[in-house]
Amino acid sequence: MAFWICVAVAFGLNWLVFVPSNVARTERYFDLTGAATYLTVTALALLLADELDTRSYVLGALVAIWALRLGTFLFRRVVKAGHDRRFDKIKNDVKSFFITWTLQGLWVSLTAGAALAAITSDSQHSFGALGFVGLGIWLAGFAIEVVADAQKSQFRSDPANSGRFITTGLWAWSRHPNYFGEIVLWIGVALIALPALDGLWYLTLVSPLFVTLLLTRISGIPMLERGAAKRWGDEPEYRQYVQSTPVLVPRPPR
Repeated sequence: MAFWICVAVAFGLNWLVFVPSNVARTERYFDLTGAATYLTVTALALLLADELDTRSYVLGALVAIWALRLGTFLFRRVVKAGHDRRFDKIKNDVKSFFITWTLQGLWVSLTAGAALAAITSDSQHSFGALGFVGLGIWLAGFAIEVVADAQKSQFRSDPANSGRFITTGLWAWSRHPNYFGEIVLWIGVALIALPALDGLWYLTLVSPLFVTLLLTRISGIPMLERGAAKRWGDEPEYRQYVQSTPVLVPRPPR
């Protein structure tokens, strides 16, 4: 029951913020609401759980750290840019805008599903070797995502790079290293959660698969690749970058 209460809150919170956002025709608080939703449902899961163990606290901390970092980063980016281009058309159509906020509730529920299920599980197991492996994987993924975002922000802050694309740092190893890091860290969360799951709750392990599908097939990489091709597709340097640099999984520059 606690898990489903968390899911209901994830949708409810997004619907609540949708109302004033729709009236104001603004997407400014969309990403911030997403982060707040992760924090809220994680805290709620910890409060509603009958028993808490090391796994519960670790999972809660990892989800909270990731949500705080990413939410703050994305919100600052939108404030600095003045708008989010993804919403230029969507926010002017009530139905599409509402669906987008609803999908954010679904995103939170599916992505954090394994963590929420493990936190609220009645099954208690020692953190164990798998837990430490998962923690190590999470730390690696989180580090990759943070470093990649920082490198791109620094690149864009230099006026000399206006209108250019980044090919340095982790971006020389992958065209989307931040997304690779995000996928990796949710694999870590799933591994930590695994021992506390049983029966149908194993279905929540779809979390990293969902994140991978979302970023590689739906809203992440496809949108950015189309935009980049439209902007720099005629430039030989960009075509060379695309040919020599993996789209997602990093490898040393050639």
